[in-house]
Amino acid sequence: MKGIEQIYYNDFGMSFYWKERNVVKSEKIQLVFKETGFYFTVPELKHFVTLIEESARRNGCCENCEMKHRCAKFLLKTPVSQIDLAVSMKELDSIKDLVEGTLFKIKLEEYIYGVGMN
Repeated sequence: MKGIEQIYYNDFGMSFYWKERNVVKSEKIQLVFKETGFYFTVPELKHFVTLIEESARRNGCCENCEMKHRCAKFLLKTPVSQIDLAVSMKELDSIKDLVEGTLFKIKLEEYIYGVGMN
């Protein structure tokens, strides 16, 4: 039976490693949000952050808007070239937190159990 080892979560989704026979499979990270799951490598997650930031710049016209982040959805590109997601600005912020939080936790673990060990 497969289990998981959680990396990060927020109110919008979660990220985790799959475990098989109690061995963590850390080559790829499962990212789940909006009833959708992606299975990304760390470089793909870093690319996703770039795509999220580009999307926020292109669609970030909410400052003077009465709807303030609750308006219609726009397309967010993903590291999977065939898949774009329809998201609101609020959802985009949550996805960004999820991906950046995941990368932070991975880097922290690498430091603690790598360079940081005495």
